[in-house]
Amino acid sequence: MTLRLLSLSTLYPASVRPGFGRFVARQMEALAARPDWDVTVINPIGLPPLPAALMPHSYESLRAIPMMERRSGVPVHHPRFTLLPGLSGRINPALITRAVLPLARRLHAEQPFDLVDAQFFYPDGPAAARIARALGLPYAIKARGSDIHVWGRNPAALRQMQDAARGAGALLSVSQALADDMADLGLPESAITVHYTGLDRGRFHPRPRAAARTILAERFHLPPEGPLVACVGALIPIKGQALAIKALAEPGMEGIALAIAGTGPDEAALRTLTRQLDVAHRVHFLGGLGHDFMPVLMAGASAMVLPSEREGLANVWIEALACGTPLVIPDIGGAREVVTSAAAGRIAAREPAAIARALAALIAQPSAPEAVAACAARFSWEANAAALAGIYQKVAKSAV
Repeated sequence: MTLRLLSLSTLYPASVRPGFGRFVARQMEALAARPDWDVTVINPIGLPPLPAALMPHSYESLRAIPMMERRSGVPVHHPRFTLLPGLSGRINPALITRAVLPLARRLHAEQPFDLVDAQFFYPDGPAAARIARALGLPYAIKARGSDIHVWGRNPAALRQMQDAARGAGALLSVSQALADDMADLGLPESAITVHYTGLDRGRFHPRPRAAARTILAERFHLPPEGPLVACVGALIPIKGQALAIKALAEPGMEGIALAIAGTGPDEAALRTLTRQLDVAHRVHFLGGLGHDFMPVLMAGASAMVLPSEREGLANVWIEALACGTPLVIPDIGGAREVVTSAAAGRIAAREPAAIARALAALIAQPSAPEAVAACAARFSWEANAAALAGIYQKVAKSAV
């Protein structure tokens, strides 16, 4: 018997932003590839209520996203909802519900769903709860990190999250550490299941480091030899690239290059910092890397550093390990569920000196890439989808 899922996610790839929410798409595609689940995604697009001539540039491109497209066989709908940047946070679930519910009713009437889910706890969770209740369906909500750590501090948002959680058939968390944080916020602990991320094993795996360095040198003008540290993430303050740059300026780090992959509003400030610290010649900004080059960067690096302020369990941690590249990350989120041995890397305080010491130790005594990759052996999108299918089947069948 095939069950039908309606998945709500404000973070999902679209034609004009193919890398946006890639990890959510991979999860839903893996679930849809199974014979027991049929998946439809609704990805609401928030736009300010302004005429095109006054629309901020960062939102203007979103107008080109089609109302519906198929991505890897999964139908993805992109209805628009009114968004007031910086102002409508507390009412975004209501705005999303108003925009999505008519579409959800139509789709459900055409071919009934068995379950509704939300891919983030806020604003997706409260909106999905309202939509599911209107359709008379059970629902599940997944937490990923910032949705708990940021919105959980907002009283108005937290009340909505708690209300949605009380009616959910299942709550999912990307790590046990995040599950504990959810329980601390008053979300029902008995309903929480840890659901780890997946991994594209066909793409992320060890490969000869020298060959990877040759490709990186030709494509991005990185040094073909010598220690290279990768730092992968959006260029925003909470990801901590500034700390990685400052670590490069610490004593004993001479001769180590840093490759920063990602885009975001912090780039100009980070470039200025490299000049101030006189390390600009050793810091390389690669921009956004496509699927073809990300595994090459990981395989060519001696270590991957990401000094984030907060994470649930970052996909990039697992992708680096799978390529044979150890981690230097802070003691946040599910870090201790990933760095479980010396081969996996080091947990270091969010301080330049501590980060530098951890990187120096990994570079001085490297583990074999195969030993590092073994630390990610339990992760795959197939395992992720199988676990998700089992959880969702229980929720759907319990409501019959």
